[in-house]
Amino acid sequence: MEIYCPKCHWDPPAEARWSCSCGHAWNTFETQGRCPNCGKVWRQTQCLACHRWSPHHDWYHDLPPVEALLEQHPATVES
Repeated sequence: MEIYCPKCHWDPPAEARWSCSCGHAWNTFETQGRCPNCGKVWRQTQCLACHRWSPHHDWYHDLPPVEALLEQHPATVES
């Protein structure tokens, strides 16, 4: 899977760090946008290169479509 800014295509290195409102700094892509310190989920991520905000999930590229995932793992309902 490729991770890059959907606006400027900046590819964040592993050592890149984002800061949470609680003051903790970490690589947001290691936790899918959830702060490991306070648990806040960041639904928007700011690019450290172009400084624009995008939905966090838009940074992940080459993911299979949701429909393909549902076909592989259909939900089961117990009665």
